Amino acid sequence: MRKKIAAANWKMHCTLTEATALAERIAHTSFSLSEHQEVVICPPFVYLMMLRQMLQQKPHFHVGAQNCFTESSGAYTGEISASMLASIGVEYVIIGHSERRQYFGETSGMLARKLDMALQHGLKPIFCCGEPLEVRQQEAQNAYVLTQLKESLFHLSAEQLARVIIAYEPIWAIGTGLNATPHQAQQMHAFIRHCISEQYGTQPAQDITILYGGSLKASNAAELFACPDVDGGLVGGASLKAEEFKQIINALSAAH
Repeated sequence: MRKKIAAANWKMHCTLTEATALAERIAHTSFSLSEHQEVVICPPFVYLMMLRQMLQQKPHFHVGAQNCFTESSGAYTGEISASMLASIGVEYVIIGHSERRQYFGETSGMLARKLDMALQHGLKPIFCCGEPLEVRQQEAQNAYVLTQLKESLFHLSAEQLARVIIAYEPIWAIGTGLNATPHQAQQMHAFIRHCISEQYGTQPAQDITILYGGSLKASNAAELFACPDVDGGLVGGASLKAEEFKQIINALSAAH
């Protein structure tokens, strides 16, 4: 059975006091999660150790980073390496979020290198892909996403791919209040799975976890999670509201 994940991307939000309060409200809540269901919290770097300590005794909960660098170490002031993340017990790392691509100019080649580094140091990458509004309007989203997969992901072996989670994030639905309909989400997730199948075979395609990210919230989580190829979500703004994120986790637990 494929792993199902509710991942929280806190982005650049929360003071220490706010982050502690938010984490405590989530950590002190009981959830009925199955063996194949997980929650991953991805706070800013400075809160990773705190979150790991707070959640390490909570079953099904894990900590992830929002980014890592392309090199293991060196004179790269301000960067954080995958080896550093692994050394403090971080398990997941987001690679290629649309905001990293847009604001920091991250290229497909850089993302391929980041994937390599994350896997080399035992992290589980959450690789993001997705199209901007103008591409969706031209109905060219499939070709756009396939190019992202080819340029950053398809150099991996099947064994490496088995440790990767894909997150489809329609850029036009991030922070806009818009979201893909369940039908649109299912179509793209099925297409991504088809692309994986063409490259790696049927079983790897069936086994890989594909998350939806794009204004996912409590009100639409259950409907999206009910789609056969949607295996959970990468949650932005809604993950900063404890009660709302708890509802999203409950929607995941209720999904098959």
